[in-house]
Amino acid sequence: MRRPDSIYLGGRVYTVDPKFSVCEAIAVKDGRLLWVGSDEQVKKYAGPGVDVFDLKGNTVLPGLVESHLHFMPVGENLIRIDCFQKKKEEILAEIKSAGALLKSGEWIVGRGWNELCWDEPNLPTKLDLDRIVPGVPVCLIRACGHTSWVSGTALDAAGVTKDTPDPIGGEIFKGPDGEPTGILTDTAAHLVRSKVPPLSEGRKKEAYLAAQRQFFSYGITFVHDMAANIGYDYGTIEFLKEMYGNGGMKIGIAAYVSAHSAGDAYRVGPESGLFGDLFTVRGIKFFTDGSLGARSAWMLDDYSDRPGHRGNARFSDDELYELVKEARLNGFQPATHAIGDAANRQALNVYERVLREIPEPKDHRFRIEHAQILHREDIARFGEMGIIPSMQFVHCTSDKNMTEDRIGAERLPGAFAWRRMLDMGLMIPGGSDAPVELVNPYHGIYAGVTRKDRDGTPGEGWRADQRTTREEALRAFTIWGAYAAFQEHVRGSLEAGKRADFVVIDRDIMTCEEDGIKDVTALASIQGGEIVHGGL
Repeated sequence: MRRPDSIYLGGRVYTVDPKFSVCEAIAVKDGRLLWVGSDEQVKKYAGPGVDVFDLKGNTVLPGLVESHLHFMPVGENLIRIDCFQKKKEEILAEIKSAGALLKSGEWIVGRGWNELCWDEPNLPTKLDLDRIVPGVPVCLIRACGHTSWVSGTALDAAGVTKDTPDPIGGEIFKGPDGEPTGILTDTAAHLVRSKVPPLSEGRKKEAYLAAQRQFFSYGITFVHDMAANIGYDYGTIEFLKEMYGNGGMKIGIAAYVSAHSAGDAYRVGPESGLFGDLFTVRGIKFFTDGSLGARSAWMLDDYSDRPGHRGNARFSDDELYELVKEARLNGFQPATHAIGDAANRQALNVYERVLREIPEPKDHRFRIEHAQILHREDIARFGEMGIIPSMQFVHCTSDKNMTEDRIGAERLPGAFAWRRMLDMGLMIPGGSDAPVELVNPYHGIYAGVTRKDRDGTPGEGWRADQRTTREEALRAFTIWGAYAAFQEHVRGSLEAGKRADFVVIDRDIMTCEEDGIKDVTALASIQGGEIVHGGL
């Protein structure tokens, strides 16, 4: 009999195996699950040199899987200006304080502002910034990640003037005098964001480790790190490999490389199972549009609150087809950002064309990220083609108050249509899109189960017919997330032979009061058999 390194007894262990079995105890050997079963079964492994932990009746879940976030921006938020859910006056006060400490040539950078949270929900301007930090380049990214609020000095640094045309896939907001207002969306925002000086290596490490600590504090042990608008290049891949090699990185990452760095990815080829099944590079991230909040999500019909405007497409059908086809031929998994119904239809059309021409391997796991607004005729196509709808439950509860304003009542049945997806037998991998939303995965599980925001509103849930069950919501943040990254054989459930990644929480998430789900606390997080957060 193999002697384990440690055993955990006296808990309520949700294995999330195919039967959704519930057990009491776990035995761990060399960072893997040796046995999962009853206390009596696991006690036989006790003996000299075996660490024994009493779970004290607490609930154990598989290590949570975050299926869509942006790792470095989460870390940057922890070491830069955090604007999330702050009033405009608070943000400007922080900008002023930061400006007083700046060295010559430095930028002020932050993220998370949302004008809909302000007393006067109007878009800000460069003048707001120029008044308090004159001559300072400032770049503040909106919560959605698709709009930037910048100072006049930042516009000057990027050479953006009244004569600068809108790039494809973006918009430079201009006032009645034709001058840029300081609001830029999507590809237009890149004009300024590309001028922001990169973090030093030391600061990058600080950001990664800060983000990792935050993920572990919630019991998140594996993330899908999605390339943002200004991407995920191979320099980042090599930097992360170095951090894994020296033991700094312990969290699991499936890296989805930016389309603009796809050539480097194709030269190296897909990489899986690195550093003890911690690091995988086999996905490419594409964008078809922007966001609903920025009105840059690409719609089939006009925005209800902006007649004559349908958002911003990024590619023609043929351009996106060539990109997806190249990924398929090189053995990579496409993950395409699509929020508006036109963007989703384009992605589905391109996927259908590529899969028809290149049918093997059948287990393709093509993904659409967000899939927020769908035309009713397109919903069934996800099931017909086996496309993974990578949806973030918290986006629904954050956007519910503006969604009908943006798209009108007639299009609402296609908005955040989880139940329709699940009833087709599809898996929805769960995520937060952090730092667009808060990292906390229990907010996501709660949103899935209730269709309510963190304040518990609306009381009956928004379009409650599209809710998930608790089991589905937990699968979304465990085994379905693992499956979406081709990782279900090593993580996502607590079964013998898989990685010993699990989290001990302070309540039974399957039986507690509904409103208690959002308040779950992780008592301890175990990654590869090592306690990386809290204690027992």
